[in-house]
Amino acid sequence: MLILRQGTRAELIVRKSRFLAEATPVASPEAARELQRERKRVYADANHVVFAFICGPQGGVMGCSDDGEPSGTAGRPVMEVLKGSGITNVLLTVTRWFGGTLLGTGGLVRAYTESAQLALADAPTAELVPLTRFTLALTYLRYETVRRRLAEFAVTITNEEFSAGVTLTGELPTANFAAFSAMVRDLTNGAAVPREQLPNDEGVMP
Repeated sequence: MLILRQGTRAELIVRKSRFLAEATPVASPEAARELQRERKRVYADANHVVFAFICGPQGGVMGCSDDGEPSGTAGRPVMEVLKGSGITNVLLTVTRWFGGTLLGTGGLVRAYTESAQLALADAPTAELVPLTRFTLALTYLRYETVRRRLAEFAVTITNEEFSAGVTLTGELPTANFAAFSAMVRDLTNGAAVPREQLPNDEGVMP
């Protein structure tokens, strides 16, 4: 799967109707829906803000809406373009300002499809690297020893809690998790083991 490195946008005029397509990276379905609602507020003068999103490491969480256009003429065509792109964690909205001339069912499908294609035509993408999120409880004695080895496994620490011991929360490429776990076990004589945090049903970390 691919991810967007940055957002893109494109405009299309069809028989005086203006179509503004915007593709944006998103971290979760909730973020996609919130951004879609924000665009409806920003483009309050528009007639429709159609959207489609795909999320999850395998692109398995999807959603779309025609936003008042005839059923199947807007959200689904945009979704088909997204699915064909191989991009995940992305929201694609197409905002329409009506130009006074009805386009018909076929015309709407073509216009929304072409708008979505234009937005993604030159979109900068990168390969999605699957990440595993973990927690790790350490004694103060072992904390610095383990900390010095994190870069070897491309670990990113997102939180540290200091109390009776140290609890680290972080993430690293999934391919490195087994070797990282083995390193921690070796350095702590088996006393500490990273615990993987599993995603919820939508593929989103808690």
